[in-house]
Amino acid sequence: MSIKQVKDYFKQYDMDTRIQEFSVSSATVDLAASALGCEPERIAKTLSFLVNGQAILIVTSGDAKVDNKKFKEYFKTKAKMLSPHEVVDLVGHEIGGVCPFAIKNGVSVYLDISLKRFETVYPACGSSNSAIELTIKQLEKHSGYSQWIDVCKGWNDSLTH
Repeated sequence: MSIKQVKDYFKQYDMDTRIQEFSVSSATVDLAASALGCEPERIAKTLSFLVNGQAILIVTSGDAKVDNKKFKEYFKTKAKMLSPHEVVDLVGHEIGGVCPFAIKNGVSVYLDISLKRFETVYPACGSSNSAIELTIKQLEKHSGYSQWIDVCKGWNDSLTH
């Protein structure tokens, strides 16, 4: 899989031309925010884990970090990130371009609640120099997510509940 597959996916919705490709890397949150000229927290980073022998993706805000305790409470197992080789084999994208679009069958996608505070976010599009701006509703639709979860920390430290 690659940016080509992601473009093909979005083409069916007449959204492929909204994918931005950069002459610089957007492989990390900070690089993507710099390339896009937005706040790092609006980058929708996609993290890949192995749960019960299956690859899963968790899309979080750029300023969130997976909380191991919350992860274990939700998934009933320790958080184990996929290796770069496993990500390609099981998900279909390379590290730096991992996204919830045009992924391999059987990969479950979860959206972390850290994203809900934004009107739009910027996930990658299958390469280490691409992104697309999506509303939260568009992210829900196009990621084929299973459900919203709360497995991160760091993003809400300044928020009051």
